[in-house]
Amino acid sequence: MAKLYFYYSTMNAGKSTTLLQSSFNYEERGMKTLLLTAAFDDRYGVGKISSRIGLEAEANLFRDDTDILKMVEEELLSRTINCLMVDESQFLSKEQVFQLSEVADVHGIPVICYGLRTDFQGNLFEGSQHLLAWADELKELKTICHCGSKATMVIRVNEDGVPIREGAQKEVGGNDRYVALCRKHFKQATYG
Repeated sequence: MAKLYFYYSTMNAGKSTTLLQSSFNYEERGMKTLLLTAAFDDRYGVGKISSRIGLEAEANLFRDDTDILKMVEEELLSRTINCLMVDESQFLSKEQVFQLSEVADVHGIPVICYGLRTDFQGNLFEGSQHLLAWADELKELKTICHCGSKATMVIRVNEDGVPIREGAQKEVGGNDRYVALCRKHFKQATYG
């Protein structure tokens, strides 16, 4: 039976790198992957999954209204899919997470999602909330805070590095906008 996996972390833990390596491993063995990423995140170009260490691959895009199950079923009419991999899965909707579970349960295709667990205010993203609830397997990818402890949270900062406490949940950015912290330093930066 195929499973739905959720690999989650904070910023800079290597989620996209791990996804691209996994896809490479499938392709190297003659198996085909379907890669998806959020249309919302176009930092490295539209329809690309890119890692900070320079790896990248073309990917299909999902938007808020994308029917991922339908997308997969249309792809299956013309090719085999041995694994579906989703980057930026925190931006999925509840309905899209359900659709991903259908890809695994109905079509027998493993689905591996990579994404942030929480936003800059410490709240779960919708996609992450439902992946944490419905995934067959959860795996935390780890990175560290400036103090050396495991980073589990992220803050958003302005151009001067000052923490921002309010704003839209969905805002794309890299090291210029977000800093991974342990819970202790997240609380200090957020609640002061």
